[in-house]
Amino acid sequence: MTNATAMERTARGGDWNGWHLAALLGGNAALALGPMWVRLADSGPVSAGFWRLALAVPFFALLARSNRQPLTGFGPKILLAVLVGGVFFAADLSSWHLGIELTRLGNATLFGNSGSILIVAWGLLALRRMPRRNEWLAFGAAIAGSAILLGRSLQIDHTTLIGDLLCLLAGFLYTFYILIAQRARETLGGWALLFWSSLAGLPVMAGFAVLLGEPFWPHNWGPVIALSITSQLIGQGLLVYALRHFSPLVVGLALLTQPAMAVAAGWLVFDERLGLADFAGMALVAVGLVLARSTER
Repeated sequence: MTNATAMERTARGGDWNGWHLAALLGGNAALALGPMWVRLADSGPVSAGFWRLALAVPFFALLARSNRQPLTGFGPKILLAVLVGGVFFAADLSSWHLGIELTRLGNATLFGNSGSILIVAWGLLALRRMPRRNEWLAFGAAIAGSAILLGRSLQIDHTTLIGDLLCLLAGFLYTFYILIAQRARETLGGWALLFWSSLAGLPVMAGFAVLLGEPFWPHNWGPVIALSITSQLIGQGLLVYALRHFSPLVVGLALLTQPAMAVAAGWLVFDERLGLADFAGMALVAVGLVLARSTER
């Protein structure tokens, strides 16, 4: 989610070296640790999301300035798009963090990345054409895998199913954020967009946390600082550096680093055990995500 800047690349394919590949894999690995830090935070999950963004905002400003991306001086239409996009960004992050607390980390990571498939579906509607073979396969694999994972969650606990649905809702909200912020992203650049989206989302997330009655101030700042550094700064920074050098298919394959590491973290840290059906469902969703990435234009 795991990442707004992943949609901002100019994929050329073939123009890469070992450093770019290391950055691509490292960025996905850093993002994969996010759900673990949300679980370990002693604040509420939405409050952890607030601090995830709040601690990173000053660095977004510095990164935008160092890359000569404007933080002021843009028109009211761009400002409105950024503010509305920030509301969806905050709602996406809040829904995902709530879901992380209620379901397994592997499920949360896969469903949180479902925006890739939804954006392809939106593109087909905008183009007014039927899906091609790979697109049909992407939708079919994702739907079949999701059905298996949701069924398994229902067998385990209704609460786990609610967590899955919250993470799917997060992917849906993230799609709207990307579509609304698209024009602003082209005008401002990735880091400036993240700065303003995060700034606009902070009061929304604080409001959600208060309404949910969550503990807001962490007693142990370690997990929320680690969450902000890994998910916002290291993960986003490495992907900004790497993504433009790879084709969408390679980016989709690298995305599989995230659920693999999330499953490992869930098993090692939280003793989350998966059965064959879980692995089958996750594999199908992963195939759908890779195929969806490979069809992006």
